[in-house]
Amino acid sequence: MLMSLFIFMYLCGLIVFSSKRKHLLLMLLSLEFIVLSLYVNIFMFLSMMNYEYFFCMVFLTMSVCEGALGLSILISMIRSHGNDYILTLSSLW
Repeated sequence: MLMSLFIFMYLCGLIVFSSKRKHLLLMLLSLEFIVLSLYVNIFMFLSMMNYEYFFCMVFLTMSVCEGALGLSILISMIRSHGNDYILTLSSLW
């Protein structure tokens, strides 16, 4: 029951990520939601199997680095283009 809830959270994050492709901020927020649902899922799995939580700390560290990188890309995009539309990055328009 609980595992299906985390799978549902992951799928909801994927749906939002694929449907909100125009704004970078919404894409980054949905990616963070996906990462948090994966983190909770890994934590629950490791606690059920009585394993160590070292992998959770490594995963959390990598997700924080991913969030900081996405935020820096968002800030540089807003400073250079004035908005967070993905279509403004394309030179074809």
